Amino acid sequence: MSIFIITLTLVVLQTPAQCSGANLKIGVPENYDGIFPWYLAKLPNLPATSTDVVVTGDDEGIFGVEAGFLYALKPLDREKQPSYSLQVSFSASVQSQSFMVEVCVIDKNDNVPVFIEESMRGSVQLGLLKGISFMQVGASDRDDRNTAHADLRFSLMDQTPRIPSSHMFFIDSVTGEVSLTEDGASTLDPEMCGRYKLSVMVKDMGGKPNAFFSTGIVTVEVTGNTWASPDPVRLQENLPGPYPIPISQVKWSGGLVEYSLEGEFPEMLFTVSREGVISLNAPLDRETQDQFQISIVVERPDGREIAKPVELRVMVGDANDNRPTFPTTQYHTVVKELAPRGTEILTVQAADNDDPKTDNVRIFYRLVGQIPESPRALFRVDRDSGVISVQADNLEGAAPQYTLTITAEDAKGLNSSCTVVVTVQDENNNPPVFTPHEYGPFHLAEDAPLGATVTAVSAWDADERGGDSWQVNYRLESGNEEEVFMLVTDKQTNEVSLILSKVLDFERESEYILVLSAQNPVALVRGRYGPASTATVSIYVDDINEGPILSQSHYEVTVREGEEPGRVIATIRGYDPDSHPIRYSLRGDTKRYFSIGKYSGELKTVQALDREENSTYTMEVMAEDGRNSSLSASTLVTVHILDVNDNSPVLVGDYSWKYLCTPRWEDQALVLASRDSDGPQHGGRLNFSLRSDATVRGNWKLTPINDTHTNLSLNIPYLSPEVYTVPFTISDSSSPPRSTFINLPVTVCPCNVRGNCRTAAKQLQGMPTVQSTVGILLGTLGVIGIILIVVFVRLSYQNPKPPSKTNQEREPLRISL
Repeated sequence: MSIFIITLTLVVLQTPAQCSGANLKIGVPENYDGIFPWYLAKLPNLPATSTDVVVTGDDEGIFGVEAGFLYALKPLDREKQPSYSLQVSFSASVQSQSFMVEVCVIDKNDNVPVFIEESMRGSVQLGLLKGISFMQVGASDRDDRNTAHADLRFSLMDQTPRIPSSHMFFIDSVTGEVSLTEDGASTLDPEMCGRYKLSVMVKDMGGKPNAFFSTGIVTVEVTGNTWASPDPVRLQENLPGPYPIPISQVKWSGGLVEYSLEGEFPEMLFTVSREGVISLNAPLDRETQDQFQISIVVERPDGREIAKPVELRVMVGDANDNRPTFPTTQYHTVVKELAPRGTEILTVQAADNDDPKTDNVRIFYRLVGQIPESPRALFRVDRDSGVISVQADNLEGAAPQYTLTITAEDAKGLNSSCTVVVTVQDENNNPPVFTPHEYGPFHLAEDAPLGATVTAVSAWDADERGGDSWQVNYRLESGNEEEVFMLVTDKQTNEVSLILSKVLDFERESEYILVLSAQNPVALVRGRYGPASTATVSIYVDDINEGPILSQSHYEVTVREGEEPGRVIATIRGYDPDSHPIRYSLRGDTKRYFSIGKYSGELKTVQALDREENSTYTMEVMAEDGRNSSLSASTLVTVHILDVNDNSPVLVGDYSWKYLCTPRWEDQALVLASRDSDGPQHGGRLNFSLRSDATVRGNWKLTPINDTHTNLSLNIPYLSPEVYTVPFTISDSSSPPRSTFINLPVTVCPCNVRGNCRTAAKQLQGMPTVQSTVGILLGTLGVIGIILIVVFVRLSYQNPKPPSKTNQEREPLRISL
């Protein structure tokens, strides 16, 4: 049983301990309450054969060695001695040896934490911010501070009294710092409650439920504070110094603090000392900034703000150090020349940057100069308001522009000036007048070109040159009802030109009396338009011998072809403005188909005309002045020949070498072409028709292709081979139509597969055959032989041009007739 206990104890004892500097380290828990001797550990450095074993370093004789084991005779107390350094000496092999053993006492939570002070007192200043520590409570624990046994936690258990809030204070659980809560910072009032008792607790083991604890009472005194916003300060601008100048002071009564300033002001303009003295370091300028709102911040040395900033208001007093100034150095304004006395022209306003609540900003205005000068006072300026007005009765005859110099001056005599440019606006108080009032007479040839200038006149206006009151609008009041003349005005000089705008005619009008008026484009403000604003212009038209004039520039005439010569087809009409006789003649009628009456202008045909020869004739008719052949006029005459149906249609082309196959081939036909020399009205569409014979219409068929072509084909499947005469008629489209009867020989023969004719066709009845030819030539054997050879050779080698199997000349080209 003892061996078991020893073994178990060794296991516990060999737990690592925080000891150093020994050959063997042993951790031993304090306050052991078991059986003694208490075997602590087997000494591995001690040989089994060692003798004379001695333990030193233990003044109390607590430790010893037995059978190679280190033992203790009583419990150990870490708080009394946390470690023991032992030397074990022994003899082995007749040699003395030793080694060190370090015994570290392992801590147990056997001590209750206690507050360092029995009477814990503190004071809190009014105005302290939430969370700012005003005192700290302390506690200690004899257990090992490196373990949880001495890990202390603070808590606030109760507050007495609980007014005005039950949660006025807060204690930091780790540091023990006491501060105000949100409620405390906002409601703390020494008059309501000047002292609080706080019940606090401290626990070890990090505040665990089974930890040791102690309680204590903290007395907190509420004290007032001098930390408040100082009174506003009023400083005069531009103080002479010397600087810095103390202007105010603040103080925090709760201990060592540091002050700083914040606000909208230049850096170092205001500063604060450690004692809270606020100083001005440079002159102030009210016009730059008339007041300052300075925030004074109080902080602990660690930089943490402990109270709300207080405000210092610095007001800057005004000194009359600014001259009045105008917003612009030059003004422009306009006044009418007839403006009466007292008419306000312009108001000038100067501004003074001094304090508007003082007399420093009172400004007086004066008119100190006028360019150009005038013998009478034209303008004035009101001393107080700066209103510029007309001083004279009116400004008639004044210069068109004046430059006024106005000064603005304050009570101290500081001043500035500006210029006012006054433009005198002309008013229409003078009507334009003509001098003289009659112009002419002017002579103008009746052949004068359009745009010719008759004369140029002008009316004089006494108003300002170039303005609307000076401009003149001219108008022809009478004598120009037919708008023969027009007016063109030069706006730069007011000169008006009388221009010819229509052709003159002496015979119609030989004299013009024009009444010309002149008015301004703007209304007269004084006076009226009278006889002086009108003038008379006399113009005589000079007669000129003019050439004849034809009524038409072009004549279009139609004549039927073949019409009997000598008929009047047109009458050319003209007249002479001077009533001279007119002679007519033709040009361009080279073949002399036409004639014209020398004085009558009647145009006639000299011979019958043929449209097929020429469908249109164009010639020129000349009309000459009977007294001056150099004066003439001309017109074009175009004669169109109307078509008459005087031509019959004809068959066009050679069909003797063509043939049709029998039996009938599909789509095989002979293409027949025709033409008519008449125009499209009569010969436009040509009609083919077979003779009214049952055999002919049974054997043959005509199929139209277009207006001038048709197909001739077999109408039956088979027709015996021979040469047939096909009778048909070609008619035009006129009414009544003209027709041509045709007997067309057509060869019909059998064809091979390539569409070639295989045998000669039979001869028409009444024509000589080969047999009859041989009978006639029997008398002359040589001739007969030659003829027979020639005939048979010709028959045997005859090879007519094959037609297309599908459609021989089915779609021919249209023949242009």
